[in-house]
Order: sequence, then C-alpha cells, then structure tokens
Amino acid sequence: MSDETNEPRGTSAHMPDLNWSQVRETVLMLELSAVQIEAAMKDSNSSVEVLTDSFTTMAGYMRMISDTVQTLPEQGEVGVAKQNLIGVSEHVSGMVHQAIIAFQFYDKLVQRLAHVGISLGDLSDLVADSRRLFNPNEWVALQEKIKTKYSTREEIAMFEAVMRGMPVQEAVDNFMAEMKEKSDDIELF
Repeated sequence: MSDETNEPRGTSAHMPDLNWSQVRETVLMLELSAVQIEAAMKDSNSSVEVLTDSFTTMAGYMRMISDTVQTLPEQGEVGVAKQNLIGVSEHVSGMVHQAIIAFQFYDKLVQRLAHVGISLGDLSDLVADSRRLFNPNEWVALQEKIKTKYSTREEIAMFEAVMRGMPVQEAVDNFMAEMKEKSDDIELF
C-alpha cells in the first residue's frame, strides 16, 4: 500500500468534485480492509500466546501429576483413588492436547489472514497505479503472486477454479467441504 502520490487521502464520495475517483475510493477501502485484518491479528495474537503458554505449562503439570499418581500403591483406598486420578488425569490431558491442536489451527488462520492482508495491499497498489491498472500483464503477475502464497493443494485448486470462472462462493464452499472431509480423515497427533 504505497503512498507515493500527493493525491488527497480519504473519501470524497459524499461531496464529489472534479478530482473524485472511484479508483481512489476503491484503494481507500482496500487499504482499510487490509489494516483492519492486521489490527485484529495483532489484538488476538497476544491473548493466544498467553493461552498457548498456559496450556503447554498445564500439559507439563499433567504429565508430572500422572507420573506421581503412577507411583501410588494399587491396593486399598489409595488404589481406588489412584485409578480415579489416572482416569481424570488422562481425560484432562486429552482436553489440553485438543486445546493445543486448536491453537495450531488458529496459527494457520493467522497465516491465511496475513496473506489476505498482503494481497489486499498488493491489489491496492496495482489499482492505485494508473500505469499498471490497465495492463493485463500486471494483473497476471498479481494473480501469480497471490497464488504463491497458498500453501495447500486445496487452496490452490480454489484459486484456480475462481480464475477459470467458477463463482467465488461455490469455490469457497468446495474448499470448505474438502477441508472438512480432510479433517475427518486425519488422526491428529
């Protein structure tokens, strides 16, 4: 999102004059969208870091508790308590493990949103530059740049489907269905 021109910033749509430009309005909205994504990611990152650290520490404590419980005798009231603690410990460990997996998915989400923000910025730069705006080669280069940011076969297929003319919502629906099917088939850790 370059700011190389001395053109006025901000909207003039409410009171258009001879300098009003739908391109400038589009660039403004693209830049705003990219910055909103970036701000939301920054806000959530610190909270997620605290949660990740907490759950990682809890997983360590659960291992320590489980190891300690294993040393208890098998007989009598202590044996019954041991079995109960082992069951609860395994259940809580499983919950902590699932939370850590959820944080890994969150990390992937943040990476995707970062790519979207960068792509919006690149699109904004292209639209703002009248020398590039009407050059099909510039659009092809932007599309290839965006495509290289995708990290999975499903994301690339979604992008290519849209570029071939599939409606965006249909391509996203197909992508989401594939990801759900894929997550149903995967045994995590």
